[in-house]
Amino acid sequence: MLQEFKAITFDCYGTLIDWERGILDQLRPWLDRSGRRDLSDAMVVETYARLEAACEAETPTALYPAIIEEVHVRLARHWELRPDPVAAHAFGQSVGEWPAFADTAGALRYLKQFFKLAILSNVDRASFARSNEKLGVTFDLVLTAEDIGSYKPARRNFEVALDRLDRTFGVGKGALLHAACSVFHDIVPASAMGITTAWINRRNDIGALGQTARADYEVADMAGLVALHKR
Repeated sequence: MLQEFKAITFDCYGTLIDWERGILDQLRPWLDRSGRRDLSDAMVVETYARLEAACEAETPTALYPAIIEEVHVRLARHWELRPDPVAAHAFGQSVGEWPAFADTAGALRYLKQFFKLAILSNVDRASFARSNEKLGVTFDLVLTAEDIGSYKPARRNFEVALDRLDRTFGVGKGALLHAACSVFHDIVPASAMGITTAWINRRNDIGALGQTARADYEVADMAGLVALHKR
């Protein structure tokens, strides 16, 4: 099972950090003030995800805070709300405040005993540094969209990760497991490149934003990944 791997690359937001809770905690007060209490959590998250992916594709070298600040502007336009530059800027700076999932730190500490652990995340260095304080381990390698100059699902992000792991630790593609929640950003492109994947399907009770994955492994959370290794 997992014992054949030497390293695990992790997506961060949605996998280790509760991306949805962080987004909703930031957007709800603004939506409430704007009179849009009718929007369900699912509708907010799905609309946000679609607009974020579009912004990342359009401006691949923009830092993540600028990306999500622009998403805030587009959400206002989409829902015909008055633009709120102050709220948009605050949202862009909020990434480091998003909470970790309850099982993340313990699972990472366990896995650190057996694997090199790396981050491959659609974020900027400064935001991840704040999030890393909640994750409980020191990663052996951190690669962000800021470092690479593009956002997943771009093939380049995975190519850079493979190259760095090989040159730094001697870990080839066959010894790497990529673990992530996002089908679109991670599971599909990594699988297409022949990287073994573990789908951390934290949305297994509500659906993966309209997508399904064909991953090599599927677990419901990080605790499930630990249990898979123990078996």
